[in-house]
Amino acid sequence: MTITQLKYVLAVAEYKNFTLAAEKCFVTQPTLSMQIQKIEEELSINIFDRTKKPIQLTDLGRKIVEQAKNIVNEADRMQDIVEQQKGFIGGEFRLGIIPTITPTLLPMFLNNFIKKYPKVKLIIEELNTEDIIQKLNNGHLDAAIAATPLHENKIKEIVLYFEPFVAYLPENHQNFAKEEIEISDLDINEILLLQDGHCFRDNVLNLCKNDGKSDKTHFQLESGSFETLIKLADEGLGTTLLPYLHTLDLKDKDKIKLRHFKEPKPAREVSLIYPKNELKIQIIDALRTTISGVIKGAIVFQNVEIISPIQKK
Repeated sequence: MTITQLKYVLAVAEYKNFTLAAEKCFVTQPTLSMQIQKIEEELSINIFDRTKKPIQLTDLGRKIVEQAKNIVNEADRMQDIVEQQKGFIGGEFRLGIIPTITPTLLPMFLNNFIKKYPKVKLIIEELNTEDIIQKLNNGHLDAAIAATPLHENKIKEIVLYFEPFVAYLPENHQNFAKEEIEISDLDINEILLLQDGHCFRDNVLNLCKNDGKSDKTHFQLESGSFETLIKLADEGLGTTLLPYLHTLDLKDKDKIKLRHFKEPKPAREVSLIYPKNELKIQIIDALRTTISGVIKGAIVFQNVEIISPIQKK
């Protein structure tokens, strides 16, 4: 069997369709089917149950696919080993970023990075933390930028910066007159949250030491964007919390509604994360250096308390 044949097997396992898998592998469907059939004949097994729609792995096929992932990933790393030895900084690099970081951090460093490292083909994918962890573990991402700590055994974390939370209060709010607020001032029942799946939502719930259930019955909303939360807060429907970098581009009329927390300021830890067996270390280090260079002038807070991005059970 060949590496190419194993890649065809992995494609069918992922897309559960021979035609779609062939398109993704840039071959004809008959070619892909024939190569997979050769592996099955060589091993004297059926990797796929073709009687089911969509196509499913057999029990033994699942084990074959797991081993195929390891073999293909290790084969791909041979070129990485050569490039690492040469000190070459280039090639394809797949980077995941969580949605609450993408609109603020990405514009700050991306242009600098691609100008400094033009031989790197950066493929960026916006994903929630759960999907990032899965893709890092199965080799579909080289690295990611996410809120940490995640306590994943196979993933290494390099802290980039600490980003404080900032409260956004409507003018009629009872704490609006305060210059700074405390965590005890927060009421989870009036905080507008991001929808489930965003780690910043879990940051907020952990900050409020809440189990995720609200006593509010007359109104409850979870949105996918901070912009929506801000507009609803302006309508007097609640308050919200924002990551510090999201507050920098607010209009002056909105900035007067921001209230920072007293020290130690609650904050999220933002890190560059990657598999412990990752070999594209030169690119990872280049990313870390570039991001650190642009972020140090934007965030200067020191006395912070890190809030976990993993919701407490």
